[in-house]
Amino acid sequence: MVPSKRPPRSILKRRGSISTSVQTLLDLTAVMGLGLLLTRQQIGELTAEYSVLLLLLAMGMLFTYDQFGVYRSNSSFTRKALTLFKAWSLAFGFLLVVGFAAKQTDTFSRLLLLQLYVAGYLLQLLLQYLSREVQTRVMLHAVPAENVLIVGTGKLARYLQHKISGNPWLNQKVVGCLELPSAAQSRVEKLGGSLYETSDFGTLKEPNIIGPLDEMLAIIDRQEVRTIYFAIPLGESDLIEDMYFQLLDRHVAVHWVPDIFSLLLVNHSVREMAGLPLLTLSETPLTGTRLLLKAIEDVVLASLIMLLISPLLLVIAAAIKLDSSGPVFFRQARKGWSGKIFHIWKFRSMFVHQPEAGIVQQATRNDPRITRVGAFLRKTSLDELPQIFNVLKGEMSLVGPRPHAVQHDEEYSQRIDSYFARHNIKPGITGLAQVRGLRGETSEIGSMQQRIEADIEYINNWSLWMDLTILIRTLGALTGKNAY
Repeated sequence: MVPSKRPPRSILKRRGSISTSVQTLLDLTAVMGLGLLLTRQQIGELTAEYSVLLLLLAMGMLFTYDQFGVYRSNSSFTRKALTLFKAWSLAFGFLLVVGFAAKQTDTFSRLLLLQLYVAGYLLQLLLQYLSREVQTRVMLHAVPAENVLIVGTGKLARYLQHKISGNPWLNQKVVGCLELPSAAQSRVEKLGGSLYETSDFGTLKEPNIIGPLDEMLAIIDRQEVRTIYFAIPLGESDLIEDMYFQLLDRHVAVHWVPDIFSLLLVNHSVREMAGLPLLTLSETPLTGTRLLLKAIEDVVLASLIMLLISPLLLVIAAAIKLDSSGPVFFRQARKGWSGKIFHIWKFRSMFVHQPEAGIVQQATRNDPRITRVGAFLRKTSLDELPQIFNVLKGEMSLVGPRPHAVQHDEEYSQRIDSYFARHNIKPGITGLAQVRGLRGETSEIGSMQQRIEADIEYINNWSLWMDLTILIRTLGALTGKNAY
Protein backbone atom coordinates (compact mmCIF):
# COMPACT_ATOMS: atom_id res chain seq x y z
CA MET A 1 0.00 0.00 0.00
CA VAL A 2 1.35 3.42 -0.97
CA PRO A 3 1.22 5.85 1.96
CA SER A 4 -0.74 9.05 1.50
CA LYS A 5 1.35 12.08 0.62
CA ARG A 6 -0.81 14.27 2.82
CA PRO A 7 -2.28 13.47 6.23
CA PRO A 8 -6.07 13.07 6.03
CA ARG A 9 -6.50 14.83 9.39
CA SER A 10 -4.54 16.81 11.93
CA ILE A 11 -1.56 14.69 12.95
CA LEU A 12 -1.52 16.17 16.45
CA LYS A 13 -4.28 15.55 18.95
CA ARG A 14 -4.83 15.61 22.67
CA ARG A 15 -5.40 12.42 24.60
CA GLY A 16 -7.73 11.85 27.48
CA SER A 17 -10.40 14.18 26.11
CA ILE A 18 -13.25 12.36 27.92
CA SER A 19 -11.71 12.65 31.41
CA THR A 20 -10.65 16.21 30.65
CA SER A 21 -14.15 17.19 29.55
CA VAL A 22 -15.71 15.55 32.61
CA GLN A 23 -13.29 17.26 35.00
CA THR A 24 -13.84 20.62 33.29
CA LEU A 25 -17.60 20.21 33.57
CA LEU A 26 -17.32 19.22 37.25
CA ASP A 27 -15.18 22.25 38.12
CA LEU A 28 -17.37 24.70 36.23
CA THR A 29 -20.55 23.25 37.74
CA ALA A 30 -19.07 23.35 41.25
CA VAL A 31 -17.92 26.98 40.92
CA MET A 32 -21.16 28.15 39.33
CA GLY A 33 -23.19 26.27 41.98
CA LEU A 34 -21.10 27.78 44.77
CA GLY A 35 -21.52 31.26 43.29
CA LEU A 36 -25.28 30.78 43.03
CA LEU A 37 -25.48 29.51 46.62
CA LEU A 38 -23.44 32.42 48.04
CA THR A 39 -25.45 34.95 46.02
CA ARG A 40 -28.79 33.66 47.26
CA GLN A 41 -27.57 33.51 50.86
CA GLN A 42 -26.14 37.04 50.94
CA ILE A 43 -28.01 38.93 48.20
CA GLY A 44 -31.31 37.07 48.16
CA GLU A 45 -31.45 36.37 44.45
CA LEU A 46 -29.22 35.99 41.41
CA THR A 47 -29.17 39.47 39.89
CA ALA A 48 -28.10 40.35 36.35
CA GLU A 49 -24.79 41.75 37.65
CA TYR A 50 -23.89 38.54 39.47
CA SER A 51 -24.96 36.46 36.45
CA VAL A 52 -22.49 38.40 34.30
CA LEU A 53 -19.82 37.96 37.00
CA LEU A 54 -20.23 34.17 37.05
CA LEU A 55 -20.24 34.02 33.26
CA LEU A 56 -17.00 36.03 33.05
CA LEU A 57 -15.47 33.81 35.74
CA ALA A 58 -16.36 30.70 33.73
CA MET A 59 -14.79 32.21 30.61
CA GLY A 60 -11.68 33.14 32.56
CA MET A 61 -11.41 29.62 33.94
CA LEU A 62 -11.64 28.03 30.49
CA PHE A 63 -8.90 30.29 29.14
CA THR A 64 -6.45 30.22 32.05
CA TYR A 65 -6.88 26.51 32.78
CA ASP A 66 -6.04 25.74 29.17
CA GLN A 67 -3.00 28.05 29.26
CA PHE A 68 -1.67 26.48 32.45
CA GLY A 69 -2.48 22.92 31.33
CA VAL A 70 -4.48 22.19 34.49
CA TYR A 71 -6.20 19.18 32.93
CA ARG A 72 -3.27 18.01 30.81
CA SER A 73 -0.80 17.55 33.65
CA ASN A 74 -0.25 14.16 35.30
CA SER A 75 2.28 15.47 37.81
CA SER A 76 2.20 15.06 41.58
CA PHE A 77 -0.86 16.28 43.44
CA THR A 78 1.19 19.03 45.12
CA ARG A 79 2.28 20.43 41.76
CA LYS A 80 -1.25 20.00 40.45
CA ALA A 81 -2.58 22.03 43.39
CA LEU A 82 -0.06 24.80 42.72
CA THR A 83 -0.92 24.90 39.01
CA LEU A 84 -4.63 25.04 39.84
CA PHE A 85 -4.01 27.87 42.33
CA LYS A 86 -2.14 29.93 39.72
CA ALA A 87 -4.79 29.41 37.04
CA TRP A 88 -7.70 30.07 39.44
CA SER A 89 -6.04 33.22 40.80
CA LEU A 90 -5.43 34.54 37.30
CA ALA A 91 -9.05 33.82 36.31
CA PHE A 92 -10.23 35.68 39.41
CA GLY A 93 -7.80 38.49 38.65
CA PHE A 94 -9.45 38.79 35.24
CA LEU A 95 -12.72 39.53 37.06
CA LEU A 96 -11.10 42.30 39.09
CA VAL A 97 -9.55 43.91 36.00
CA VAL A 98 -12.92 43.89 34.20
CA GLY A 99 -14.63 45.26 37.31
CA PHE A 100 -12.18 48.14 37.67
CA ALA A 101 -12.31 48.90 33.94
CA ALA A 102 -16.13 48.98 34.00
CA LYS A 103 -16.18 50.87 37.34
CA GLN A 104 -18.49 48.24 38.80
CA THR A 105 -16.45 47.11 41.81
CA ASP A 106 -18.81 48.82 44.28
CA THR A 107 -21.71 46.76 42.89
CA PHE A 108 -20.44 43.50 44.36
CA SER A 109 -20.00 42.26 47.91
CA ARG A 110 -16.30 41.99 48.79
CA LEU A 111 -17.09 39.32 51.40
CA LEU A 112 -18.93 37.25 48.78
CA LEU A 113 -16.02 37.54 46.33
CA LEU A 114 -13.51 36.53 49.00
CA GLN A 115 -15.62 33.51 49.98
CA LEU A 116 -16.03 32.54 46.34
CA TYR A 117 -12.27 32.80 45.76
CA VAL A 118 -11.22 30.73 48.79
CA ALA A 119 -14.06 28.19 48.83
CA GLY A 120 -14.02 27.90 45.04
CA TYR A 121 -10.35 26.90 45.04
CA LEU A 122 -10.75 24.41 47.89
CA LEU A 123 -13.82 22.86 46.25
CA GLN A 124 -12.00 22.41 42.94
CA LEU A 125 -8.98 20.98 44.74
CA LEU A 126 -11.23 18.43 46.45
CA LEU A 127 -12.84 17.46 43.14
CA GLN A 128 -9.42 17.10 41.51
CA TYR A 129 -8.26 14.85 44.34
CA LEU A 130 -11.36 12.67 44.28
CA SER A 131 -11.25 12.39 40.50
CA ARG A 132 -7.58 11.43 40.63
CA GLU A 133 -8.19 8.77 43.27
CA VAL A 134 -11.18 7.27 41.46
CA GLN A 135 -9.41 7.07 38.11
CA THR A 136 -6.24 5.67 39.66
CA ARG A 137 -8.10 2.93 41.54
CA VAL A 138 -10.15 2.02 38.48
CA MET A 139 -7.00 1.79 36.34
CA LEU A 140 -5.15 -0.30 38.91
CA HIS A 141 -7.94 -2.81 39.55
CA ALA A 142 -10.01 -2.92 36.37
CA VAL A 143 -7.34 -2.77 33.66
CA PRO A 144 -4.17 -4.91 33.67
CA ALA A 145 -0.88 -3.04 33.33
CA GLU A 146 0.47 -2.80 29.78
CA ASN A 147 4.04 -3.97 29.16
CA VAL A 148 6.15 -1.35 27.37
CA LEU A 149 9.65 -1.37 25.92
CA ILE A 150 11.99 1.61 25.53
CA VAL A 151 14.45 1.73 22.65
CA GLY A 152 17.44 3.75 23.82
CA THR A 153 19.58 4.09 26.93
CA GLY A 154 20.41 7.81 27.00
CA LYS A 155 19.25 10.43 29.46
CA LEU A 156 15.88 10.78 27.72
CA ALA A 157 15.31 7.02 27.90
CA ARG A 158 16.15 7.12 31.60
CA TYR A 159 13.77 9.99 32.18
CA LEU A 160 11.03 8.20 30.25
CA GLN A 161 11.55 5.01 32.26
CA HIS A 162 11.40 7.00 35.50
CA LYS A 163 8.21 8.86 34.55
CA ILE A 164 6.34 5.82 33.23
CA SER A 165 7.22 3.75 36.30
CA GLY A 166 6.12 6.53 38.66
CA ASN A 167 2.83 7.40 36.94
CA PRO A 168 -0.07 5.10 37.85
CA TRP A 169 -2.34 7.00 35.47
CA LEU A 170 -0.51 5.51 32.49
CA ASN A 171 -1.01 1.98 33.82
CA GLN A 172 2.15 0.86 32.03
CA LYS A 173 5.05 -1.32 33.15
CA VAL A 174 8.51 -0.85 31.66
CA VAL A 175 9.99 -4.30 31.00
CA GLY A 176 13.34 -2.76 30.06
CA CYS A 177 15.42 -0.76 27.60
CA LEU A 178 17.12 -1.85 24.38
CA GLU A 179 20.62 -0.66 23.63
CA LEU A 180 21.41 0.86 20.26
CA PRO A 181 24.42 -0.51 18.33
CA SER A 182 26.31 2.78 18.78
CA ALA A 183 25.35 3.29 22.42
CA ALA A 184 27.45 0.73 24.27
CA GLN A 185 30.74 2.65 24.26
CA SER A 186 29.16 6.07 24.80
CA ARG A 187 27.12 4.68 27.72
CA VAL A 188 30.27 3.55 29.49
CA GLU A 189 31.89 6.94 28.94
CA LYS A 190 28.92 9.04 30.10
CA LEU A 191 27.92 7.15 33.23
CA GLY A 192 30.89 8.45 35.19
CA GLY A 193 30.52 12.08 34.10
CA SER A 194 28.28 14.94 35.07
CA LEU A 195 25.91 14.71 32.11
CA TYR A 196 23.03 13.31 34.12
CA GLU A 197 23.81 15.36 37.21
CA THR A 198 23.53 18.69 35.39
CA SER A 199 20.78 17.89 32.92
CA ASP A 200 17.23 19.16 33.29
CA PHE A 201 16.22 15.60 34.12
CA GLY A 202 18.34 15.42 37.25
CA THR A 203 20.14 12.34 38.53
CA LEU A 204 18.29 9.22 37.36
CA LYS A 205 18.78 5.51 37.86
CA GLU A 206 20.72 3.50 35.32
CA PRO A 207 18.55 2.11 32.51
CA ASN A 208 17.32 -1.45 32.85
CA ILE A 209 19.02 -2.82 29.73
CA ILE A 210 17.58 -6.20 28.75
CA GLY A 211 19.20 -6.66 25.36
CA PRO A 212 20.45 -5.12 22.12
CA LEU A 213 18.18 -3.66 19.44
CA ASP A 214 18.71 -6.76 17.27
CA GLU A 215 16.67 -8.81 19.76
CA MET A 216 13.71 -6.40 19.83
CA LEU A 217 11.20 -8.62 18.02
CA ALA A 218 12.04 -11.67 20.14
CA ILE A 219 11.74 -9.63 23.36
CA ILE A 220 8.37 -8.24 22.23
CA ASP A 221 7.02 -11.78 21.81
CA ARG A 222 8.62 -13.11 24.98
CA GLN A 223 7.59 -10.21 27.25
CA GLU A 224 4.19 -9.66 25.59
CA VAL A 225 5.05 -6.01 24.91
CA ARG A 226 2.14 -3.88 23.70
CA THR A 227 3.85 -0.47 23.38
CA ILE A 228 7.25 0.70 22.10
CA TYR A 229 8.87 4.04 22.90
CA PHE A 230 11.73 5.15 20.64
CA ALA A 231 13.89 7.53 22.74
CA ILE A 232 16.91 7.82 20.50
CA PRO A 233 19.33 10.56 19.34
CA LEU A 234 18.47 12.48 16.19
CA GLY A 235 21.40 10.86 14.40
CA GLU A 236 19.88 7.41 14.91
CA SER A 237 16.38 8.28 13.67
CA ASP A 238 16.84 6.17 10.52
CA LEU A 239 16.48 3.10 12.74
CA ILE A 240 12.78 3.88 13.19
CA GLU A 241 12.07 3.54 9.50
CA ASP A 242 13.83 0.17 9.45
CA MET A 243 11.84 -1.20 12.37
CA TYR A 244 8.45 0.50 12.06
CA PHE A 245 6.77 -1.73 9.48
CA GLN A 246 7.95 -4.85 11.32
CA LEU A 247 6.38 -3.49 14.49
CA LEU A 248 3.08 -2.90 12.71
CA ASP A 249 2.91 -6.64 12.05
CA ARG A 250 3.41 -7.27 15.79
CA HIS A 251 0.29 -5.16 16.62
CA VAL A 252 2.12 -2.87 19.04
CA ALA A 253 1.66 0.84 19.61
CA VAL A 254 4.69 2.86 18.50
CA HIS A 255 5.71 6.21 20.00
CA TRP A 256 8.69 8.33 18.94
CA VAL A 257 10.29 10.67 21.46
CA PRO A 258 13.17 12.34 19.58
CA ASP A 259 16.12 12.96 21.87
CA ILE A 260 16.64 16.68 21.32
CA PHE A 261 17.64 17.52 24.88
CA SER A 262 21.36 17.58 24.17
CA LEU A 263 20.57 20.92 22.48
CA LEU A 264 19.95 24.20 24.29
CA LEU A 265 16.19 24.46 23.85
CA VAL A 266 14.62 27.91 24.02
CA ASN A 267 10.84 27.91 24.51
CA HIS A 268 10.55 24.59 22.66
CA SER A 269 7.15 23.23 21.68
CA VAL A 270 5.33 20.73 19.49
CA ARG A 271 2.48 21.84 17.28
CA GLU A 272 1.27 21.50 13.72
CA MET A 273 1.36 23.50 10.53
CA ALA A 274 -0.83 22.55 7.57
CA GLY A 275 -1.48 19.17 9.21
CA LEU A 276 2.23 18.42 9.63
CA PRO A 277 4.03 18.01 12.99
CA LEU A 278 6.25 20.97 13.82
CA LEU A 279 8.96 20.54 16.45
CA THR A 280 10.14 23.97 17.55
CA LEU A 281 13.61 23.99 19.10
CA SER A 282 14.03 27.75 19.61
CA GLU A 283 11.43 30.49 19.59
CA THR A 284 10.44 33.61 21.48
CA PRO A 285 7.53 33.05 23.87
CA LEU A 286 6.12 36.44 22.85
CA THR A 287 3.92 35.52 19.90
CA GLY A 288 0.25 36.21 19.18
CA THR A 289 -1.87 36.90 22.24
CA ARG A 290 1.10 36.27 24.55
CA LEU A 291 2.87 39.29 23.04
CA LEU A 292 -0.28 41.34 23.53
CA LEU A 293 -0.61 40.23 27.17
CA LYS A 294 3.03 41.09 27.88
CA ALA A 295 2.60 44.52 26.26
CA ILE A 296 -0.58 45.25 28.25
CA GLU A 297 1.15 44.16 31.45
CA ASP A 298 4.09 46.49 30.79
CA VAL A 299 2.04 49.52 29.77
CA VAL A 300 -0.47 49.26 32.62
CA LEU A 301 2.02 48.51 35.41
CA ALA A 302 4.70 50.89 34.09
CA SER A 303 2.16 53.73 33.91
CA LEU A 304 1.07 53.10 37.50
CA ILE A 305 4.67 52.88 38.69
CA MET A 306 5.52 56.09 36.82
CA LEU A 307 2.77 57.96 38.65
CA LEU A 308 3.97 56.64 42.01
CA ILE A 309 7.69 57.33 41.58
CA SER A 310 7.53 60.72 39.81
CA PRO A 311 8.27 62.67 43.03
CA LEU A 312 11.15 60.30 43.83
CA LEU A 313 12.62 60.79 40.34
CA LEU A 314 12.70 64.57 40.89
CA VAL A 315 14.38 64.22 44.30
CA ILE A 316 17.06 61.87 42.90
CA ALA A 317 17.69 64.17 39.94
CA ALA A 318 18.24 67.13 42.27
CA ALA A 319 20.58 65.11 44.50
CA ILE A 320 22.71 64.08 41.51
CA LYS A 321 23.08 67.68 40.30
CA LEU A 322 24.04 68.90 43.76
CA ASP A 323 26.55 66.09 44.33
CA SER A 324 28.66 66.33 41.17
CA SER A 325 28.82 68.12 37.85
CA GLY A 326 27.43 66.45 34.78
CA PRO A 327 24.13 65.24 33.36
CA VAL A 328 21.41 63.64 35.49
CA PHE A 329 20.93 60.68 33.19
CA PHE A 330 23.36 58.21 31.70
CA ARG A 331 22.58 56.54 28.37
CA GLN A 332 24.34 53.53 26.92
CA ALA A 333 23.84 51.29 23.89
CA ARG A 334 22.48 47.84 24.73
CA LYS A 335 21.20 44.92 22.70
CA GLY A 336 17.53 44.13 23.17
CA TRP A 337 14.94 41.79 21.74
CA SER A 338 16.26 39.94 18.66
CA GLY A 339 19.61 41.74 19.07
CA LYS A 340 18.28 45.20 18.16
CA ILE A 341 20.30 48.09 19.56
CA PHE A 342 18.60 50.60 21.88
CA HIS A 343 19.86 53.13 24.43
CA ILE A 344 19.14 52.37 28.05
CA TRP A 345 18.33 55.14 30.57
CA LYS A 346 19.89 55.21 34.04
CA PHE A 347 20.59 57.81 36.68
CA ARG A 348 24.25 58.83 36.49
CA SER A 349 26.08 57.24 39.41
CA MET A 350 29.70 57.94 38.38
CA PHE A 351 31.83 61.00 37.83
CA VAL A 352 31.92 62.05 34.19
CA HIS A 353 34.90 60.26 32.61
CA GLN A 354 36.09 59.04 29.25
CA PRO A 355 36.23 55.22 28.92
CA GLU A 356 39.71 53.98 28.12
CA ALA A 357 39.99 53.14 24.41
CA GLY A 358 36.21 52.70 24.26
CA ILE A 359 36.35 49.81 26.79
CA VAL A 360 33.35 49.52 29.11
CA GLN A 361 34.61 48.50 32.55
CA GLN A 362 32.14 46.96 34.99
CA ALA A 363 31.66 48.65 38.34
CA THR A 364 33.58 46.97 41.14
CA ARG A 365 33.40 47.15 44.93
CA ASN A 366 34.76 50.51 46.21
CA ASP A 367 35.06 51.77 42.61
CA PRO A 368 36.60 55.31 42.77
CA ARG A 369 34.52 56.40 39.75
CA ILE A 370 31.27 56.18 41.77
CA THR A 371 29.94 59.37 43.39
CA ARG A 372 28.54 59.57 46.92
CA VAL A 373 24.96 59.79 45.70
CA GLY A 374 25.76 57.20 43.04
CA ALA A 375 26.91 54.70 45.67
CA PHE A 376 23.56 54.98 47.42
CA LEU A 377 21.64 54.73 44.14
CA ARG A 378 23.53 51.62 43.06
CA LYS A 379 23.24 50.01 46.49
CA THR A 380 19.45 50.46 46.42
CA SER A 381 19.12 49.91 42.64
CA LEU A 382 17.41 53.31 42.36
CA ASP A 383 19.75 54.17 39.46
CA GLU A 384 17.69 51.74 37.33
CA LEU A 385 14.39 53.64 37.76
CA PRO A 386 14.64 55.72 34.54
CA GLN A 387 14.39 52.50 32.55
CA ILE A 388 10.66 52.89 33.08
CA PHE A 389 10.95 55.22 30.05
CA ASN A 390 12.42 52.36 28.01
CA VAL A 391 9.47 50.19 29.08
CA LEU A 392 6.92 52.79 28.04
CA LYS A 393 8.70 53.15 24.67
CA GLY A 394 8.44 49.39 24.15
CA GLU A 395 12.22 48.83 24.12
CA MET A 396 12.23 46.97 27.43
CA SER A 397 9.87 45.09 29.72
CA LEU A 398 9.45 45.32 33.47
CA VAL A 399 10.65 41.71 33.74
CA GLY A 400 13.17 40.01 31.48
CA PRO A 401 16.90 39.30 31.09
CA ARG A 402 19.01 42.31 32.08
CA PRO A 403 20.58 43.92 28.99
CA HIS A 404 24.37 44.02 29.02
CA ALA A 405 26.68 46.58 27.44
CA VAL A 406 27.32 45.79 23.77
CA GLN A 407 31.03 45.27 24.42
CA HIS A 408 30.23 42.75 27.16
CA ASP A 409 27.83 40.94 24.83
CA GLU A 410 30.60 40.55 22.27
CA GLU A 411 33.05 39.35 24.90
CA TYR A 412 30.84 36.79 26.62
CA SER A 413 29.31 35.47 23.39
CA GLN A 414 32.80 34.22 22.50
CA ARG A 415 33.13 32.36 25.80
CA ILE A 416 29.58 31.06 26.47
CA ASP A 417 27.73 28.86 24.00
CA SER A 418 24.35 30.18 22.85
CA TYR A 419 24.86 33.38 24.84
CA PHE A 420 22.61 35.37 22.52
CA ALA A 421 19.67 33.01 23.13
CA ARG A 422 18.78 35.36 25.99
CA HIS A 423 17.68 37.89 23.37
CA ASN A 424 14.66 35.76 22.47
CA ILE A 425 12.57 38.00 24.71
CA LYS A 426 12.48 41.68 25.68
CA PRO A 427 15.15 42.73 28.22
CA GLY A 428 13.85 43.78 31.60
CA ILE A 429 14.47 46.14 34.49
CA THR A 430 14.49 43.10 36.76
CA GLY A 431 14.63 39.39 36.05
CA LEU A 432 14.88 35.88 37.43
CA ALA A 433 18.66 36.11 37.70
CA GLN A 434 18.45 39.32 39.73
CA VAL A 435 15.97 38.01 42.32
CA ARG A 436 18.25 35.01 42.76
CA GLY A 437 21.12 37.32 43.67
CA LEU A 438 22.96 36.90 40.34
CA ARG A 439 23.76 40.56 39.86
CA GLY A 440 26.69 42.96 40.08
CA GLU A 441 30.21 42.31 38.81
CA THR A 442 30.81 39.12 36.83
CA SER A 443 34.57 38.78 37.09
CA GLU A 444 34.35 35.00 36.77
CA ILE A 445 32.88 33.30 33.72
CA GLY A 446 30.90 30.96 36.00
CA SER A 447 28.92 33.89 37.40
CA MET A 448 27.86 34.99 33.94
CA GLN A 449 27.06 31.39 33.00
CA GLN A 450 24.67 31.15 35.97
CA ARG A 451 23.02 34.40 34.92
CA ILE A 452 22.53 33.15 31.35
CA GLU A 453 21.04 29.86 32.60
CA ALA A 454 18.54 31.80 34.71
CA ASP A 455 17.64 33.96 31.69
CA ILE A 456 16.98 30.89 29.53
CA GLU A 457 14.93 29.34 32.34
CA TYR A 458 12.81 32.49 32.42
CA ILE A 459 12.25 32.39 28.65
CA ASN A 460 11.29 28.71 28.76
CA ASN A 461 8.77 29.22 31.56
CA TRP A 462 7.45 32.72 30.89
CA SER A 463 3.95 33.57 32.08
CA LEU A 464 2.17 36.60 33.53
CA TRP A 465 2.15 34.82 36.89
CA MET A 466 5.93 34.39 36.74
CA ASP A 467 6.35 38.11 35.95
CA LEU A 468 4.20 39.13 38.90
CA THR A 469 6.11 36.76 41.20
CA ILE A 470 9.47 38.21 40.10
CA LEU A 471 8.23 41.78 40.57
CA ILE A 472 7.17 40.98 44.13
CA ARG A 473 10.47 39.21 44.86
CA THR A 474 12.36 42.19 43.44
CA LEU A 475 11.23 44.30 46.39
CA GLY A 476 13.30 42.06 48.64
CA ALA A 477 16.28 41.96 46.28
CA LEU A 478 16.83 45.70 45.70
CA THR A 479 19.82 45.68 48.02
CA GLY A 480 22.37 43.01 48.79
CA LYS A 481 26.04 42.12 48.85
CA ASN A 482 26.31 42.26 45.06
CA ALA A 483 24.64 45.67 44.72
CA TYR A 484 27.44 48.20 44.14
